[in-house]
Amino acid sequence: MARELHTTLEPGPASDAGAARPTPSARRRRRLVPLLVVLLLAQMAVAMVTSAVRQTPTIDEPVYVATAADYLREHRVRYNPEHPPLGKLVVAVGVALAHPHVDASFTGTQETAGRHLLYESGNDPWRLMLWARLPVIALTLLFGLVVFAFARDLAGPVAALTALALYAFSPDVVAHGSLATLDVPAAGFLLTSVWLLWRARLGRPRLFLPLAGVALGAGLATKMSMLPAVPVLMALAALAMWTRRPRDLRKALSAAGVVAVAAVAAVWVSYLVVDPLLRWDPRSTHVPVVHGARGLLVRLMPFPEAYRDGMRIQFGLENETWQGFLFGHVYSGSRWYYLPVALVVKTPLGMLALWTAGAVALLAVRRLRPAAPYVLVPAAVLLASAMTGSRDLGTRYAVFLPMFLAVAAGCVLAVRPRWTRVAAAVLVAFVAVSSLRTFPYYLPYSNEAFGGPAKTHLRLHDSNVDWGQDLGRLAHRLHSRYRGERVWLVYKGGGVPAYYGIKAPDPRRVPARQVHGVLAVSDSAAAKAKGRLALLLHSSRAVDEVGHSITLYRR
Repeated sequence: MARELHTTLEPGPASDAGAARPTPSARRRRRLVPLLVVLLLAQMAVAMVTSAVRQTPTIDEPVYVATAADYLREHRVRYNPEHPPLGKLVVAVGVALAHPHVDASFTGTQETAGRHLLYESGNDPWRLMLWARLPVIALTLLFGLVVFAFARDLAGPVAALTALALYAFSPDVVAHGSLATLDVPAAGFLLTSVWLLWRARLGRPRLFLPLAGVALGAGLATKMSMLPAVPVLMALAALAMWTRRPRDLRKALSAAGVVAVAAVAAVWVSYLVVDPLLRWDPRSTHVPVVHGARGLLVRLMPFPEAYRDGMRIQFGLENETWQGFLFGHVYSGSRWYYLPVALVVKTPLGMLALWTAGAVALLAVRRLRPAAPYVLVPAAVLLASAMTGSRDLGTRYAVFLPMFLAVAAGCVLAVRPRWTRVAAAVLVAFVAVSSLRTFPYYLPYSNEAFGGPAKTHLRLHDSNVDWGQDLGRLAHRLHSRYRGERVWLVYKGGGVPAYYGIKAPDPRRVPARQVHGVLAVSDSAAAKAKGRLALLLHSSRAVDEVGHSITLYRR
């Protein structure tokens, strides 16, 4: 049965390699595939490392880096309990190699801990942030191999190269894969788990089911937003075993159980790596009381107490009212359609077309249809869950889509008409050109239909465009073009302007009549400007921009 499935879902030369001796042209094609994989991942690595070198800390990164350093020194969970430790343990690999000086006498919040470590402890923030980002970059590249392997299992090597190209040129993946944050690692672990479940369906379930559970647990141990995928992946595990052992319900349920147990074990291990004694003290942070169905869910979770308290903190954050910004409109609360609209803005047009065509191919082509639940359902469930969230802060909450739908897009190559390959090649080339044109400003990317990166701030805010990443570039611009002029600054980010030589007061703290000269404003702050800042911007004119995320005005 496994051999039949494998043959059905891998058409072409790969499926009958043993039937005849490969021709010289076939051997050349086989050698070409790994070369193209290396080239695609190499350009992705260059893009991510370049971004990592040039960007100052984003809003979330100092917290994660300080937490990673605290793990290494104190060996316990204290900071940032709202996120599990695994992603920060990945960051900790780079932090350990950087050998930063950690002030043992410091006491303060997790936000001030990040600022203190980077700017007040004698460390070089450029160097420390680069080392912290490198392990995430390496992990992002490895997830590219998962995308390639998954698509190759479904539709062959050409489909796999197409999927990898879409992944490697995805502006969202490049942008967030080059930061010391948690979104890409969590999504990549989940994709790995689904791919391993598919491999279990093809054969060797005793090997692949536990590995799939460990990968799922790694996702859960990185971000709690992966929790809605747990029942989906357990069902896929049962489906994988049911396919191999039809009408054997016991085996199917056992497969789901194996995945669940391995996932829970992986979460526990991540906490034990940080602190073998599990010395979590809930008094170290404010943990809200959660009632009702959510409270019951938290109590039933078979995870460490620190994880369950982290869930309580997350539910507390969801209960808060956040401000959003969409197409020039500032609003309170959330909009259910925010993520789909933001994704349409921030995804290359050719990628959108191939995602759609790939999803249709998975559902319409008979030999691909068994893979549709594995590729499409987890992504759909996670997207639906993210759309119900209260924080409309960026497409990073749906960064799993460029991963799963890249695999789906590769399946377009399984459609028989010859023009399909030509059309796919043209669209991939369009995606590559669109992505390369935005280099090295991947975070504020938007596609050509919406004016490109320079116009993103007119439609979106926060991590979609301006996450504090361009403070260093701003310092260089002020020094090179506006030296000697009076500068005012409204900055939204995790950096400290004075460290980069920016001596600029906040114009909101003085009467408007005193504000003259150059006014530098983060686009996220400008998007939601009100009161005095809105008055200042209204009476100023834009004269320059930095990194498509900070606008300079003259007043």
